[in-house]
Amino acid sequence: MATRSRLAAAAAGAVALGLVLTACSSGSSSTGSSAASPAPSPTLGACPQKSPSTTEPGAGGGGETPKGAAFSVSKTVKATDTSTSTVIDPTGPQIKCGQADLSSHKDIVYSSPTTAGKKTDLKLDLQVPKGSGAKPLVVYITGGGFVADDKAANPGQRTYVADQGYAVASIEYRTIANGATYKDGVADVKSAIRYLRAHADQYGIDGTKVAVWGQSAGGYLAAMAGTTNGDKQFDIGDNLGQSSEVQAVVYEFGAGDLSKIADDFDAATQKTYNAPGSFVNAYVFGPGSKKTVTDDAAANAAANPATYINSRTAPFILLQGDNDHVISPSQSLILADALKAKDVDATRYVVKGADHGDMSFVGDPKAGIPWSTQKVMGTITSFLGERIGG
Repeated sequence: MATRSRLAAAAAGAVALGLVLTACSSGSSSTGSSAASPAPSPTLGACPQKSPSTTEPGAGGGGETPKGAAFSVSKTVKATDTSTSTVIDPTGPQIKCGQADLSSHKDIVYSSPTTAGKKTDLKLDLQVPKGSGAKPLVVYITGGGFVADDKAANPGQRTYVADQGYAVASIEYRTIANGATYKDGVADVKSAIRYLRAHADQYGIDGTKVAVWGQSAGGYLAAMAGTTNGDKQFDIGDNLGQSSEVQAVVYEFGAGDLSKIADDFDAATQKTYNAPGSFVNAYVFGPGSKKTVTDDAAANAAANPATYINSRTAPFILLQGDNDHVISPSQSLILADALKAKDVDATRYVVKGADHGDMSFVGDPKAGIPWSTQKVMGTITSFLGERIGG
């Protein structure tokens, strides 16, 4: 395997943080918003995998990767404080799938917003366990460095969660590749939630029980969705008669205070992340802007989920590896502390030895292994069971 320095050099200027832990479609799939092909009889086994993707960064979000959205991989990571967190040793068996028959619906258009004069059809894929009774909903938000948003990513973990009795929707959202900012991304997450509530009866969803689950950039958007319960400024688009509030948030290796996203890293990585045009600054100010969150405290606060914490903010679990070379491990601690300070139920889990959830795009395909273990995924499904049932 290449050394960290070689990985950092190879990744400099790249933006694809795509979280394709086990990226592929699940065993049962269908095309369109209403048809569903029969799922195989449940046979407990390995979760679905995907061949290495040939999709370029920016696919699924519409457009090519902006050249200025700089990204790097840190050579070093400062030790994170675990004194108020629960440490998970991610050794042990991987998750198994095939515990339930699932109906799958692919490429459902949930919103068609216009950004920079261009209309984008945003789609979602939905897995719903067969059988009687409406199912609690988990909205999955993939990562991608605020540039890519491949809804086909991470089918293994998504299928595993659906197997536990949840309707799982994986959504597209607008990114830097669309000329979008975080405001658009948050609005898209909320649009998807409202759409699914509006069509709950059609798909067998219990619209009173909704969680968001995001990884990396998706973790950031999940945090924004969860902290802004009751705040209507991001409710834009269709189905405004439906609520966009959520009852639980699963945040994995995400961002929060963007001005401190590289605080645990070496000086060179900090310089890359904090520079005008980095993936961080491009998603706050828009592609081509020369502004930075380190110089604009008001803009940074407006983009920080901690700013919006209120009495209606949903309960959180926050999971991050203590060896994350892409997003500083302290990001989850900062957000967890802010939630607790406002009396929001929040638990931070530190996954021992784990790097960012997917480092395969810089030559480290093994980085995702700790995140699909029974220990880590069991922590997530236990939390969902406590908060929204299943």
